[in-house]
Amino acid sequence: MSAKNITTEELRHMKESEGLILQGCGGSLDEWVDGINGMLAESQILLHGTRFKAENCCTFTHDGLTCLLFPFSHDVKLDMGRLAMWRLQTRENFGSMWLSDYVQNRLGGFTDGETDLGERAQKSEKPDCPLIGQNGNIFNLMGIASKTLKQNGMAGQAKEMCGRIHASGGYEEALNILGEYVNITSADGMDETCSAGMDMQL
Repeated sequence: MSAKNITTEELRHMKESEGLILQGCGGSLDEWVDGINGMLAESQILLHGTRFKAENCCTFTHDGLTCLLFPFSHDVKLDMGRLAMWRLQTRENFGSMWLSDYVQNRLGGFTDGETDLGERAQKSEKPDCPLIGQNGNIFNLMGIASKTLKQNGMAGQAKEMCGRIHASGGYEEALNILGEYVNITSADGMDETCSAGMDMQL
């Protein structure tokens, strides 16, 4: 069974979901799903023999690109720390983004009827933060991200982020939390995909 077609409006209603979006997926979508499963398994990101099933994946079109959504679910076991690094390293080739980032930055935010769309879009904008190439100590990274947020008038988000990181269960979870508040970029001004040799090692 192939990936199902959805609209971008349906994506905007997936507030309680998370997943990985790849952009520019031309050709056979089933081959894309098989190929990505193979890459993630080889990189030890897919665990315990689990894989993304084609029928659980979704495809949509936006800005002239065919995109694939690999939704996270209880039956797919993932090493989230490794996946976060893989996403950064494949950003240039696959346009890899988290579902939440894509909806917030490309589609104007999630739709829940509680907040004006303009306000949601404004609140969802994340400032660029040069973390790649920095000392990978999580508290150092947290300090840099917190300073970036405060410089962008987001002191409340900085406080919230720090609280969540202090309460997190480990480095990988803390790194994912950082990515929810800032766009992780390179310290030397290069694209965030240039992560080879970076100090943010798991």
